[in-house]
Amino acid sequence: MENLLYIAAIIAAIAFLVLCISLAVTLSSVKKTLNNVADTLEGLDTHLQNVTKETAELLHKTNELAEDIQEKSVQLNTVVAAVKNVGTSVNGFNNSIQRLTSSVTTEVEKNEEKIAQVVQWSSVILGLRDKWKERKAMDQAEFYSFENDNKTKN
Repeated sequence: MENLLYIAAIIAAIAFLVLCISLAVTLSSVKKTLNNVADTLEGLDTHLQNVTKETAELLHKTNELAEDIQEKSVQLNTVVAAVKNVGTSVNGFNNSIQRLTSSVTTEVEKNEEKIAQVVQWSSVILGLRDKWKERKAMDQAEFYSFENDNKTKN
């Protein structure tokens, strides 16, 4: 019976040894896995820090852009107001020109006969002036030819 007890102790020692070996293999695998997880977390931490820096820079640029847009919006509002004032001025000018045109048209219609008479008298006067110039030119041409005849005879 004693032998049986030794065999049982040897079997228990072998089982304990197998258990320790399998536990060592398992712990070794867990250690490798935990090392990989630690490396991944370190890389993730580095990436997260880079993302945080980029996010902060992007937020800073966004704030600057928002301020710039705000300033330009204020400037654009002054330009829009100026354009509106120019439009109002142009409308007023157009209205003035329309009133002036209407009054001129009305006056021309009222004085149409007088204008026609003025045009006729102007034509007559211009015709008389042209005839006077022609006569004067003829007189000068005859004077020159008379003088030239006298010089050639002398």
